Amino acid sequence: QDWEQRQEEDTLLIERVLLLVRNVLHVPPDPTEEQGVDGDASVHDRVLWALHISGMDDLLKFLASAQAEQQWALHVLEIISLMFRDQSPEELAALGQGQAAAEHGEDTRELETLRQRELAERRARALQRPSRHSRFGGSYVLQGLKAIGDRDVIFHKGLHNLKSYSHDLGKETRRVPRRRQIAP
Repeated sequence: QDWEQRQEEDTLLIERVLLLVRNVLHVPPDPTEEQGVDGDASVHDRVLWALHISGMDDLLKFLASAQAEQQWALHVLEIISLMFRDQSPEELAALGQGQAAAEHGEDTRELETLRQRELAERRARALQRPSRHSRFGGSYVLQGLKAIGDRDVIFHKGLHNLKSYSHDLGKETRRVPRRRQIAP
């Protein structure tokens, strides 16, 4: 609900829930009670995980960032400071960089394997085709079209050029001087 629509009871309930979360996180650790295996999650870590599973961390983020909910800012700040109670800033910074570096390294390896695969495909394609292009398009005999004498025309161009064939193909046109041109 918006803060304008909230009853006094709703406001008290929100404050009581925030105080309860703060008090639960404020309980100091007892090393004699927490004798677990190395790497085992402490009671504090398990409480934080339960808060995450329930969605309370998202609610705290909303309360901290919403302009209309500034009245809860100090409670949320205290809860966040208690969440990071056992952590040192160096450990938190190294933890974030370790994950980013691991993800970056994984992405780099993946890109390198894709690049190697592409180079291998390019080499395989280069080996499949001949190294020199043959300019020889073939020679074709045009039956029914006579050349000089009684022989058929031999066409040395590609078949796609056959439509534009004429007997004058490849011959230079003679230039007639202007004074000898026929008047139109």
